[in-house]
Amino acid sequence: MTHPAEDTADPDAGTADGSTLGAHSSGLGPERRSGLTAAEVAERVTRGQVNDVPARSSRSLREIVRANVFTRFNAIIGVMFAIILVVGPLQDGLFGLVIVANTAIGIVQELRAKKTLDSLALIGEAKPQVRRDGTAQQVSVSTIVLDDTVLLGIGDKVIVDGRVTEAEGLEIDESLLTGEPDPVLKQLGDEVMSGSFVVAGAGAFTAVKVGREAYAAQLAEEASRFTLVKSELRTGIDSILKFITYLLIPTAIGLIVSQLAVEGHDWREAVRRMVAGIVPMVPEGLVLLTSVAFAIGVVRLGRKQCLVQELPAIEGLARVDTVCLDKTGTLTEGGMDLVELRPLSSSEPGEPGDADRTDTDGHLRPDAPLAGRLLADRLFLQQALGAMGGADSRPNPSMQAVIDAFGDTSSTADGEWRVLEAMPFSSARKWSGVQLLEPQGTEASWLLGAPDVLLPAGHPALAEVDELGVQGLRVLLLGRTAVPLDDPDPAGRLQPLALVVLRQRLREDAAATLRYFESQRVEAKVISGDSAVSVGAVAAHLGLPGADRPLDARTLPTDPEALADTADRTTVFGRVTPQQKRDLVGAMQSRGRTVAMTGDGVNDVLALKDADIGVAMGSGSEATRAVAQIVLLNDSFATLPSVVAEGRRVIGNIERVATLFLVKTVYSVLLALLVVFTQVPYPFLPRHSTVLSSLTIGIPAFFLALAPNNERARTGFVRRVLRLAVPGGVIAGTATFTAYMLARADHATDLKADTSVATLTLFLVAIWVLAIVARPYTWWRLTLIGTMCGAFALVLTVPWLSNFFQLSLVGLRDPLTGVAIAVLAGLLLEVVWRVVVRGMGEPGSRDPAA
Repeated sequence: MTHPAEDTADPDAGTADGSTLGAHSSGLGPERRSGLTAAEVAERVTRGQVNDVPARSSRSLREIVRANVFTRFNAIIGVMFAIILVVGPLQDGLFGLVIVANTAIGIVQELRAKKTLDSLALIGEAKPQVRRDGTAQQVSVSTIVLDDTVLLGIGDKVIVDGRVTEAEGLEIDESLLTGEPDPVLKQLGDEVMSGSFVVAGAGAFTAVKVGREAYAAQLAEEASRFTLVKSELRTGIDSILKFITYLLIPTAIGLIVSQLAVEGHDWREAVRRMVAGIVPMVPEGLVLLTSVAFAIGVVRLGRKQCLVQELPAIEGLARVDTVCLDKTGTLTEGGMDLVELRPLSSSEPGEPGDADRTDTDGHLRPDAPLAGRLLADRLFLQQALGAMGGADSRPNPSMQAVIDAFGDTSSTADGEWRVLEAMPFSSARKWSGVQLLEPQGTEASWLLGAPDVLLPAGHPALAEVDELGVQGLRVLLLGRTAVPLDDPDPAGRLQPLALVVLRQRLREDAAATLRYFESQRVEAKVISGDSAVSVGAVAAHLGLPGADRPLDARTLPTDPEALADTADRTTVFGRVTPQQKRDLVGAMQSRGRTVAMTGDGVNDVLALKDADIGVAMGSGSEATRAVAQIVLLNDSFATLPSVVAEGRRVIGNIERVATLFLVKTVYSVLLALLVVFTQVPYPFLPRHSTVLSSLTIGIPAFFLALAPNNERARTGFVRRVLRLAVPGGVIAGTATFTAYMLARADHATDLKADTSVATLTLFLVAIWVLAIVARPYTWWRLTLIGTMCGAFALVLTVPWLSNFFQLSLVGLRDPLTGVAIAVLAGLLLEVVWRVVVRGMGEPGSRDPAA
C-alpha cells in the first residue's frame, strides 16, 4: 500500500508513467525515480551490462545438423556404404544416397520449423516497461541494462534480478523458482528473482543482475526448453530402436560369417550380400519421418499464429481427453462493458427518508446523513468509482470498464476526491479497495469486488446478483466503510451501496470450438474465479453440456478422493482460487485423465504448470506464456482444434509408417537368421533392398506421414505397432525364403534368377502390408499403391532398369510359384489383421478424416 497523499506538496509526486507511486513509496529522490538517462543506458551497453541472454524456443542450427547427421543408424549405414564403395559396384551403394537425401530433408524441415518458432517467439516476446529519462518506455527484454528501473503490474514476469524500490501492495509468486505456493508480499529493499511474477499490486525494482548472471538465465543454461513434454511416441520409438540395435549386432555377425563361408571363392560377392542383409534391418527412416512430421506440424500451426514452445506438445494435446477452460479471456474476450450502476434501495433502520434528505428546492441538505446522500445522488457513486479507477495504475478489465464509463475523478485539489491509500485487486481476496478523502472532508474506505464475498450469506442483494448472473452478466458490489484498509478485515463492517453490472464479450468462435471438442469426445470443463451462476450462464449460452449445474468452489471437498469424484461429475466451477484450480487439475489426473489447461491470467499459472499441456493466450500475462507449452498468439480459442488435429495427424500417421518400417526390420532379421542356419547365399544384393525399401516403405511412408488423420490418440503405441509388425514381418520373411529356396531347387546355379523370384515375392507381400496399413482407402491412397506397383513393373520389364538392378525372371513356374506364395501370405496377413490386431485398435482401422 502507498500513501500518495503524503507527497501532494511535491510537484514530482506523480510519476511520468501515470502510476500512483510517489516519492514516499520509493524512498528515493526525484533524480533516481526518473530512472536512467539515455547516456547512462548507452554507457552500460558499452560495458556489456545488458540483458543479452537469447530466449531459445528451438534448437540451434548446430544442434539440428548434429541431431540429424550423427545418429546411431546413420553410423551403421555410413559404414556399410563405405564398404560398398570399396568392393563395388556403385549401384549397390544407392542406399547411401537415400540416407543423404533423408538427412537433408530432416535438416531442411527442422530449419523451417526453427524459423517459424523463432519468428513467432519474437512476436510473443514480452515487452517490459522501464522508466528512463522520467518516462515509462516499453523495451525488449534484451535491451534492459544494469540499474534500469523496471515497472511491475499484475501478470508481469520479473525479467531480471533486482531490488524493490516502489511497492503498492506488491505480491510476487515465486512458486516456479522455489516451489512455495503462497505469494510473497514485497517491501522496499526486498529482492526479486527473475522467473517470478506479480499476482497482486504494482511496483518497480532496480535491476541488479542482468544477462547470464540472472537467476532464471542460470536455470535456462541447465535445461533446454526444446523437449520437456513427455512424448509417448518418441519414448516408444526409442525403446524399439534400442531393442533393434541389440538384435542387429549378433545377427549381423552371424550373417558376415555365413556369407564368407558360402561365397568363399568370391569375397566381394559375400561382402555385398552381407551388406544387403544388414542395411534393411535398420529402420533409418522412422526417426527421420517422426522429426519431419513434428517439424511440419510446427510450420502449419505457425501459419495460424500458434507458437509451439515444446515440439512434443503437439502430440500431447492430441492425447488430451479433458480441456479445462478459464472463462475470462478464453470463452470471453478480454474487454468488458459497464451496463448499469444500480444503487441498492434499502436504508438502514432509523435513517431519515428521502423527504428528510432534501431541502425545499429538492437539493441534498448539507447535514443529510452520508448514506442518504449516497442513495439519493447517483453522481456521487459515479465520482467515487472514478476516483477508484484513477487510483489503479494497472487496471484489470473490470476496472477499465469503470474508467471508460466514469473517467478518473481523483484529484489533489481541496474539495475533490483524494486517494490516501490503495489496495489493488487480488484473485485470492476477490476485491480491490481505495481509502479516499471525500469532497465533504470525511475519510472512508471504498471496496469493489465480488458480492458473494463482501456480503454476508442471505443478504437481500445477493438474490438480485443471482438474477443478473443468470443472464450472463458480471456483477460487482460497491461498498463503503470507515474501517481503514490496513485493518485485518476492512470488509467486515462494509455498507453496500450499489451493484456495478458488467457484460463480458463472448468470443465468436467459442461455441463452435466447444462443439468440436464434444464431437471428438474431449470433455470441456470451465474453471473460473468468477461467480458460479455467472460462469454457468456464459457456458449455457455457448451450449456446454452440464452448464445448468454450476458448482461454487467454496463448497469443494478437501478430501482427494471426494474432490476427484466432484471433478468427474461437474462441468462448471465458479469462485475457484488459483490453488483450487491446481487441485482440480491434479484430481482429474488422478483418475487417469490427460488434462489440458487454458488461461490468460496469473491465477491460471499454477494450473497451467501442473496440467499435461498448458495453453496460454498471447495477450495474457507473461507469466502464463512462460509456463505454457502452446501459446495462441492471435488469442483465438478456435485455433485449438487445429492443434488437436495436427497432433492426431502426427501420432496416427507415425503409427502407420512405424508398422511399415518394423515389418521390414522383422523380415530382414528373419531372413538373415534363416540364411545363417541354412548356409545359403543371402537372397538379395543391396540394390534389391534399396528398390524394395523405396517402393514399399520409403516413398509411401512419406506421403502417409503427412496425410490428414483425425483419429483420437490412444496410449499403447509400441504394443499396437508390434502386434502387426511382428507377425507381418514373420509372414513376409517366411514367404520370401520359401519362394527363394524353391527357386534354388529348380536352378541352384542361377543366383540372379533366384534373387529375382525372391524380390518379386517380397515386393508383393510388402505391398500387401502397405495396402493394409493405408486403410481406409481414399483415391490418393489407392493411387499411391498403384503407382508403387507400376514402378516395380517398370523395373522388371524395362531392359536397362532390369539390368541395372540385376533382375531377370526365368520361365513361368518359379515366378508364378512366387506369386502364389505371396497371395497365400497376403491372405494370412488379412487373418492376422482382422483377428489379432483389429480388436486392439490398430492404426488405420478407424479414420474419420478419410
